Amino acid sequence: MPIGTAFHERTFSLCESLNYREWSGYYTVSAYESHHEHEYNAIRNAAALIDISPLFKYLITGPDATRLVDRIVTRDMRRVAPGQVMYTAWCDEHGKVIDDGTVSTLDENTYRWTAADPNLRWLRQNAAGMDVQIDDISEKTAALALQGPTSGRLLKSVVDGDIEHLKYFHVTPGRIAGVPVDISRTGYTGDLGYEVWIPWNDGVKVWDALIQAGRAFDICPAGMLALDVARIDAGLHLIDVDFNNSKKAMIQSQTYSPFEMGLGRLVHIGKARFIGEAALVQEQTRGHVRQIAGLQIHWPEVERIFEEVGLPPTIPAAASRLAVPIYKNGSQIGKATSTTWSPTLKKLIALATVKREFARPGTNFEIEMTVEAVRHRVGAVVVNTPFFNPERKTATPV
Repeated sequence: MPIGTAFHERTFSLCESLNYREWSGYYTVSAYESHHEHEYNAIRNAAALIDISPLFKYLITGPDATRLVDRIVTRDMRRVAPGQVMYTAWCDEHGKVIDDGTVSTLDENTYRWTAADPNLRWLRQNAAGMDVQIDDISEKTAALALQGPTSGRLLKSVVDGDIEHLKYFHVTPGRIAGVPVDISRTGYTGDLGYEVWIPWNDGVKVWDALIQAGRAFDICPAGMLALDVARIDAGLHLIDVDFNNSKKAMIQSQTYSPFEMGLGRLVHIGKARFIGEAALVQEQTRGHVRQIAGLQIHWPEVERIFEEVGLPPTIPAAASRLAVPIYKNGSQIGKATSTTWSPTLKKLIALATVKREFARPGTNFEIEMTVEAVRHRVGAVVVNTPFFNPERKTATPV
């Protein structure tokens, strides 16, 4: 039975739709209103406040903390200075991704690790013989994502700390309503945004302060449906949808390497030895056979299919997480895993796993679409991701 997060007494009273889902054992709002349009628009045009407390969070400290983190992740953590945040994947011994997430360097040999799936056992297994402390702080640390073009000015008005000059993928301590917090310039929306890490019991104080100060910046609480559309805009992958945790995969084809996920730039071959290194060196040499790519679906062809059956073109407002076949010259060469209409771009877009030779931008093929229980194929083209990439996301000062 799910339980509420640190913000449940606030989110429950605001959730008019009572549209919830379960996320890692917690009640999570899917949409506050009957439709998530206003929430998505807040992400792209104002400020959205999203409860991300169900993320798994670990604090790693001790003389061997850097050694442990560097041993597990694919990136070179020895080059990371305090105050920086790294997005990274970590792999099993076969070079297949277990999970991805962020690792914040809070101080020398002090890291906060976030993940979608539980990873405590994996961390402790690989820490054997090291002088390191690994604490599961998932139930001690609440988290809010404040995302959108006005989020920086909002935080600047309410935080005791330097927000204006906080760089992309950096973290700084501060205070909100007298509560000590960490604020990282990170997020899952591809927009200007921040994540606020809060002592669990003080969560409501921080929520109230942000909502009150945020009224001048058109703040709006947002749920998972709006976040799902925004993260596809940003070309960001979702575990168990676009890729799979290798520890939970039933068959080999369900596992992904960082190269197959388009994250080869995050695999730092030549650093100190890390888990999966040998397999990834081999894969880098021989090449990977498939890759996650961004697709733009030809909208005029979608309109034509609906017109032929006498219907106006209709696309579900919620992002689709159903796998859909992709074809080239009559043969299936992959599958689309996340598909959505982007209200910002006014385009139908998707993330898809395709054979590597078809992952180059400009490659054309067909994607399956079902209308009135009849399967059709419409054209699609590979495009670069992120689909949406505003300058404000990384600009400093804010």
